[in-house]
Amino acid sequence: MDWDNYFLSICSSVAKNSKCLSRQIGAILVDDKSIISTGYNGPPRGIVHCGEWVLSNNLLCKEFRERALPVPQKGRMFSECCPRQVLGYKSGEGLHICPAAHAEVNAIVNAARQGVRIKGAKMYMDCPIPCRECMKLIINAGIEEIICTKLEYYDEMSKFLIENSDIKVRRFKINA
Repeated sequence: MDWDNYFLSICSSVAKNSKCLSRQIGAILVDDKSIISTGYNGPPRGIVHCGEWVLSNNLLCKEFRERALPVPQKGRMFSECCPRQVLGYKSGEGLHICPAAHAEVNAIVNAARQGVRIKGAKMYMDCPIPCRECMKLIINAGIEEIICTKLEYYDEMSKFLIENSDIKVRRFKINA
C-alpha cells in the first residue's frame, strides 16, 4: 500500500471541514499506520468563524472596523472574505484578528482531549512546513516526523526549530 497517498487523501478530506475563509488545511496524527487524531484549521469549539463575527457590532474588531469597512469589496460580502486578506495582511500575518487555530494544533488538542498518547507519532498535513508556533507544539508533543506537501518555511524560526531538534521532516511521496 502507498501510505503517503492514502494519508494525503485523508488530510484533504479532513481539510474540507474547515470554515476558514483563507485556507483549508488538514492534519492527521498517525501511529503504526493507524490514524489517532485529526485536525483542521478553524475556531475553537462553539466559536463562530470570522465570516460570522466580523459584522457583529459587539464582537467587531476595532482595527477591522476602522480600516476595512470603508474598503469596497467588489460585490463580495464581508462574511465571504478573510478579514486579514481584506486588511492586506500576508499569509501568517494579522493573526491577532483571527479566531482560528491551525490544523496541526487542533490535531494535537483533539488527541489530548480524548487522552490519546501522541509521543512518537507522525503528523501528516496538506500544507508546507508548519509555522513557528505549531512547530513548538509539535516538538514538545514528541511527534517524531512531519510529512507535508511542500518543503517551504513560513518563517525563519520554524527552520531554526527543525534544525535544532530531532524531528524529521519530509515531503509526501506522491504517486500519480
